[in-house]
Parts: sequence; structure tokens; C-alpha cells
Amino acid sequence: MTYSRIVVPIFSKINEAAAFSCAACVKAFRDAKGVAYLEFVLVFPVLLTLGLYGTEIAYMASVNMQVSQMATSVADNASRIGQTDNSGVTPTVTEAEVDSVLGGAILQGRGINFEQNGVIILSSLEKDPTTGRQYIHWQRCRGGLEKGSSYGPEGYGLGGETLEGMGKAGRLITASAGSSVMFAEVHFRHKALLGDLFLGDVEFRQEMAFETRDDRNLAPGVTGNSSSSECQ
Repeated sequence: MTYSRIVVPIFSKINEAAAFSCAACVKAFRDAKGVAYLEFVLVFPVLLTLGLYGTEIAYMASVNMQVSQMATSVADNASRIGQTDNSGVTPTVTEAEVDSVLGGAILQGRGINFEQNGVIILSSLEKDPTTGRQYIHWQRCRGGLEKGSSYGPEGYGLGGETLEGMGKAGRLITASAGSSVMFAEVHFRHKALLGDLFLGDVEFRQEMAFETRDDRNLAPGVTGNSSSSECQ
């Protein structure tokens, strides 16, 4: 038997095996690529949904925090009215000062279009010196959302009704004799980024209260002739 008769068939078999192996590798690669595409198609909608839902939740939390900050700034600033008055006369609260406090909060909420979709309600909670009852001496509002106070209108508490205080049940805030509490309620109708896809529109409500920081003449309520913040 010659050398060529032995070697040539061996190399021929090797070439056939190599060709088969390459073909198998290419097929396996194509199959793996197809599986990857299939996995991507199946997983992508889930990841997209989670991402969009997370974005909606994060945006909603951010807006709610801004509403809370607005309530804090309104009550705090209202409690400081007259604090820098150096005259010998105990200062009163004027309509211009209240308008300034509420107007500043409206500017603070421009980024979320608050003026059209929200309302700020500022109430002066006081203790009536004659009856000792808690009541809302005066109340001012600003914003386009039609919403009243959860505790009643101006003057509430002196009629047949009883106002135990303002705030959450079990943690009611009351005014001390000769002092007042500036109580801010902020309502905002939040429009979702993605409409009704996940959460839809939500209404936020935040409250904050501060006792007046300095002596204040409470008897006349709010002085001045005109106001841009009358409640409806």
C-alpha cells in the first residue's frame, strides 16, 4: 500500500470533520443570537414599564415635597408678620402683608403650575377672650383650585359650631390666650406625566402651623381696604 493511499483518505476525513465542526459552530452561534433577541423582546417591555413607573413615582414625590415646602413657608412667613416693626405700637396684620406672603408662595410654585391647579388657605386660629373658644378669626386664600378649608370658613367656632382645634385628630393644634396660630392648608391637583397609564391625577394636601413670633394686635383681624386673597 502506497503512502498516498493511506494519508490522503485520512486528511480527507479530517477536512470533513473540520467542515462539520465549523458549520455546527456557526449554527450554534446563530441559535444563541436568536435566543438573545428573544430574551430581549420578552424582557424589554417589563424593564420599560418599571422605568416609566419609577419615573412617575419619583416625579410625584418631588411635587408633593414642593407642596409641603410651600405650606411650611406660608405658615412661617405669616407668623413673622410685624416682627421687624420697631414702633411702640403693637402691630396689626395688613392685607398687603398677607397678599405678599401668599403671592410669594404662588411664585414658589411656578414650576409646577400651582396657581392654576392649587390653592393656599391661610387661617388665623385664635382663642376668643370672652368665651375662651377656639375660632378662625380671619382667613385668606390664593389659587385657582376651588377648595375650602377643612376646618371651616372665617369666623368658624364662634357660632353654634365647636372648633376643638386644627390639625390631625389626636394632635389638634390650639391657640393660647392673647396669641394666634398661622395655619396653612395647601391643596394641589397633580397631573401625572403619563396621564392615566399608571396613577392618573392625584390631589395633594399639606398642612403646617406656626405660632406668631412676636406681639400682635389681634383685635382688628386684618387691617386695610383691599385684598387680592379673599376666599370664595
